[in-house]
Amino acid sequence: MSNLVRSFHEYSNWRTGVASALSRYEAWMDSAELGDAACRQRIEAIRARLANDKLTIAFVAEFSRGKSELINAIFFADYGQRILPSSAGRTTMCPTELMYDDSLPPSIRLLPIETRADAQSTSDLKEQSHAWTVLPLDIASADGMLEAFKQVSLTKRVPVEEARRYGLFDESDADAALTVDAAGTVEISQWRHAIVNFPHPLLKEGLVIIDTPGLNAIGTEPELTLNLIPNAHAVLFVLAADTGVTKSDIDIWRSHIGSAPGRMVVLNKIDSMWDELRSPAEVEAQIEQQAENAAVLLGLDQSQVFPVSAQKGLVAKVNQDAGLLDRSRLPQLESAMSSELIPCKQDIIRSQLLRDIEEINAGRQSLLSARMRNVVEQLVELKSLRGKNQGIILHMMKRIDLEKKEFDSSLVTLQGTRAVFTRLSNEVFTSLGMDNLKGGIRKARDEMSSSRFSTGLRQAVREFFDEVHDSLSVSARKVEEISEMMNAMYRKFSGEHGLALSAPPSFSLDRYVVEIRAIERIYQSQFGTAALLTTPQMVLMQKFFDSIASRVKQAFARANRDVDAWLKMVMAPLESQIYEHKVQLRQRRQSIERIHEATGSLEEKLEALEAMQADLAAKQTTLAMHESGLRNAVMAELAAARMAA
Repeated sequence: MSNLVRSFHEYSNWRTGVASALSRYEAWMDSAELGDAACRQRIEAIRARLANDKLTIAFVAEFSRGKSELINAIFFADYGQRILPSSAGRTTMCPTELMYDDSLPPSIRLLPIETRADAQSTSDLKEQSHAWTVLPLDIASADGMLEAFKQVSLTKRVPVEEARRYGLFDESDADAALTVDAAGTVEISQWRHAIVNFPHPLLKEGLVIIDTPGLNAIGTEPELTLNLIPNAHAVLFVLAADTGVTKSDIDIWRSHIGSAPGRMVVLNKIDSMWDELRSPAEVEAQIEQQAENAAVLLGLDQSQVFPVSAQKGLVAKVNQDAGLLDRSRLPQLESAMSSELIPCKQDIIRSQLLRDIEEINAGRQSLLSARMRNVVEQLVELKSLRGKNQGIILHMMKRIDLEKKEFDSSLVTLQGTRAVFTRLSNEVFTSLGMDNLKGGIRKARDEMSSSRFSTGLRQAVREFFDEVHDSLSVSARKVEEISEMMNAMYRKFSGEHGLALSAPPSFSLDRYVVEIRAIERIYQSQFGTAALLTTPQMVLMQKFFDSIASRVKQAFARANRDVDAWLKMVMAPLESQIYEHKVQLRQRRQSIERIHEATGSLEEKLEALEAMQADLAAKQTTLAMHESGLRNAVMAELAAARMAA
């Protein structure tokens, strides 16, 4: 088992460990009657994040660089043969996602290329099962799987006009004419996108593998440019040792990949440089020279370039040839992925989990503190009654009644705040609403369809982004108003009535502003430089807008969900503490009333309160223990990652 596979298994076990610790925390919390709706919603969100956590690795290369073979060598060698088709020429003609969803049977879902003529992105079409051709996948037969996987390499010939309508033929490209046959047809992929639902152990644990077509497809398939590659946690850019870095390699690296975290360059096919007429040292020097040249041309440190032979690595794993495996250098690449990729992914989700746990636990501590304060105040009051006459007791009852009156007055103020809270919440959802966004998308599409010039298309897209940014800006101001108002209410109830309230949970839409700007930058880099666009480029620009609109809709949908969750959480601690304080006032008055009516019950009441005080102190200790256990589970390291590092 490679370091990469071992590390991924341990990452999956880590998530399982965190989920188990979270369940123990929740079960105890419920038994201690410390839960509320907002807290349970937060815990469910954590559980869903752990369950749906994916680790996406995209493989990008020009055709015939050995991309599919590299995937076979790293992930599927245990099958004893190739699973993905791998041969000379182009074998992957459409973007292919390998993943696992246990709600679906093993299958290959194929999106017909004809859908490129519609105003819908691949992401939109993923929700429309009728748009896909579904083929069963016989996981018991390696040969059967190989045959099914060959679907991703199927092509067909269509008239030039049809290819142009799909945005797949650009007559301004000097090489385009060479692809047209005597019948006036060109070869295109039969499928636009493929999703393989395959119960491989790593895929079941959340790994998603993206196999891309040749580099030219990155410029023509918006899903790759706008979604799959930018959102991948790791991108392996595959070059060939015998050809080195080509101009198209450099263009794609600079435009679509870049030297961001999780980006690695694989210099494949080093076995083409193995030469029996040269000494091992000379071969090694030649390979290192190629790696150095690739690093210089791509602006990378040479440590980020990994010379390998995927084909020899696969053969070595299948035949259990340790010497050949070592010579293929595949283990070095797998170790680098293990030590860099998975720990970085773990750090991202770990920081999110720790923030959530801290806020959940702070709320439970506040609730216990409020209950403890209630008991202590009752104890102090009742102990002060020892030996006191009925007049003193009546005076204390009046004092509690005055406190209740003042508290009820504050509740009237809170009702006004709730009304403002509701109004501002509705305004947030109006400005951030999906109906407004969909209207803006329709408007932009209509303007693009009616425009005959590239300037008109650009103007429509520019106005669309302006409206999106305005919506986010208005929503952000409303969120800030709600935050300021709730901070004031928290301070009021803490200062005037002694409620144990920490600052309300904060929220910002900044992450969505950043996401939209990143989408806009991708569009600008694709279409913002040339003064004039050819007709095929204008068609392609409209296809890109469909994907842009889909990405923005996804961002707005997440923003709406996050805002809704925050609005529930920001009010919940205050309402919970108010409820506790009302119960406290009622219990204090009832206790003194009983003492007033039967003085002999004072000592019994004091004993009961002291027992409650001890129980609450024990619960505070147990809460700290469960929180510590949950934190320890989150902070646990991966043994394989430590070994690789």
